[in-house]
Amino acid sequence: MKTLRILTVVGARPQFIKAAAVSRAIAVQNAADPPARIDERIAHTGQHYDANMSQVFFDELSIPAPAHHLGVSGGRHGEQTAAMIARLEPVLIEEKPDLVLLYGDTNSTLAGAIAASKLCIRIAHVEAGLRSFNRRMPEEINRVVTDVLATDLFCPTAAAVRNLHNEGVTRGVHQVGDVMYDSVLFHAAAAERKSRILDRLALTPRTFDLATVHRAENTDDPARLTAVFAALARLDRPVIVPLHPRTRHALAAAGWTASRHVRIIEPLAYFDMLMLQRAARVILTDSGGVQKEAFFLGVPCVTLRDETEWVELVEIGANHLAGADPQRILDSVARAADTQISAKSAGLYGDGRSACRIAAILAQR
Repeated sequence: MKTLRILTVVGARPQFIKAAAVSRAIAVQNAADPPARIDERIAHTGQHYDANMSQVFFDELSIPAPAHHLGVSGGRHGEQTAAMIARLEPVLIEEKPDLVLLYGDTNSTLAGAIAASKLCIRIAHVEAGLRSFNRRMPEEINRVVTDVLATDLFCPTAAAVRNLHNEGVTRGVHQVGDVMYDSVLFHAAAAERKSRILDRLALTPRTFDLATVHRAENTDDPARLTAVFAALARLDRPVIVPLHPRTRHALAAAGWTASRHVRIIEPLAYFDMLMLQRAARVILTDSGGVQKEAFFLGVPCVTLRDETEWVELVEIGANHLAGADPQRILDSVARAADTQISAKSAGLYGDGRSACRIAAILAQR
C-alpha cells in the first residue's frame, strides 16, 4: 500500500480543535481499507504556548503528540512569522513530507505555507476561501496568501468556494463542510459529562453573557478596547470573560478599571468552553471560531468587529455585527437575546463528516 506522508502545522487554540477532528478521521480511515495510508506527523509552532491554550487541548482532544516543538511565541507579526519559517524549514527537509496540512488564518498558517512552497511541497489548507475583505486584519493577509499557495483548498461553505472562484482559484477546490462542527458534535456529550465549569463559577444557564476578545483590531487600539469593555460593563447581566493573556496586558496598558459586573477568568479548556458557551444567554466575541461554536450550540452571537468572514450567520440572523461602539453593542445584545438558533435546520456547515471527506480526498492524492 502506498503511504502519503503529511506534516500538520499548528500553533493556536482553534487549530488544535480542527486538527483533532482531521487526525481522528485519518486514524479511522487508516484502520479501514484506504487507497493510501496517511502517515501524519505534527509540528507545533508554539504560537499559543500557555498550558491553558495549548497542552490542555492535546490532552482533552487526544491529539497525537507533536513530533516537533518549534518554541516560537510572542513578538511582532513579522518577527514571529519569520522565526517560524526559519525553524520549519529544517523540519520539512528532515521529514520530507508529500504534503503540508494547514488550518485557518494564523501566523503559523502563513509560515507553514511559505516554508512549504519554498521547498516545492504541496499544501492543503483547511478553512480555505474565507474572506473578511479587510486587509488591515493580519488574519486576512494570512488566509489570502495561504490560499494562493495551496494545492488543495478545503472550503467550509459555498460562500468560501465563491470567493476563491472570484479570485480565479478553481483547481483543487473542495467544499467539505466545517470541521469545527464535526468537533462540537463529537465532543458535546463528553463535555457535558466531564466539565464542572458552571459549578466552579457558581453559574446557572441563561443568567450570564459570555465574551471573548483577542483580535488585534481590538487589542491594539486602546480606545476601541476600552469601548468594548465599557459596553460589557453596561449589560444587564454579569459577563464572563475568559481572557487571552495579550488582551489582559492591553487592558492594563489602556488603564481600564475593573468592573465587578465583568468577571475576568483564565482561558478555558475546550470542554469547559463548550459548556460555558452552551449555557450563556448571548455570546459576544471577535473570534471567528467562537462565532460558529455559538451557532452550533444554538446561542445567539454578537460580533465585536465591523465585518465577519462568516457572512451566512449574519444573513440568517444568528450573528449580529456590532463593532466596538458601546450603544451598538448594547442594542445588538438586546436583539440577539430574543433570537432562536437552530444549527441543524440551516445546514450551512455540513453534516458533521467534514474531516472524513478531507481524509478521503488526501488519501486519493
